[in-house]
Amino acid sequence: MKIIGITGRSGCGKSSVTKFLAEEGYPCIDADLIAREVMLPGSPCLAQLQTAFGCDILDENGALRRRLLADRAFATPEGTCTLTEITQPEILHRIEQRLEQAKQEGAAYAFVDGAVIVGTPFEKRCDQLVLITAPYHTSVERICARDGITAEMACRRLDAQTPLDVLRQAASIEIVNDGTAEQLESKVKAFLQALGREEYD
Repeated sequence: MKIIGITGRSGCGKSSVTKFLAEEGYPCIDADLIAREVMLPGSPCLAQLQTAFGCDILDENGALRRRLLADRAFATPEGTCTLTEITQPEILHRIEQRLEQAKQEGAAYAFVDGAVIVGTPFEKRCDQLVLITAPYHTSVERICARDGITAEMACRRLDAQTPLDVLRQAASIEIVNDGTAEQLESKVKAFLQALGREEYD
């Protein structure tokens, strides 16, 4: 089974691509969703996070006070590193479980959608890495519409993410999402056809 990573910066349309792939019947694993899952009550990460960042990061019901954790974790580079060291192994473990399930079900390809694949241990697991990009102003407009934030905040968020040239160096193919949803689907279909041809070359 080939593992294909789908990555890109905020507002590029990654989720539109994986939604289309899922509708076509391909197993799609959302790494960003799993990253949120590992913060839910019952996750083994929570006790470790309390040890590192304080018992009060959980409320009386055992739910994570996300804003408080973010304020403490991202206050220093060391804090950010500690957060990654605690959560990343659990995220990778859950991704591997889902990949194994897809393999058992006989999938030829499994797609893993994650904003943060490049520079993590999972990058080496990908047989191919597909980068979804969009013009900067288009991404800003999409983030504003999706999250209800100002253009200034959307720009700040984009500028804090991995630079495009770093992502391009890691990717084996780039799909530019600068048109309609139908045009994006056509580009993804062309990529799938090329994948199929590679299989038989």
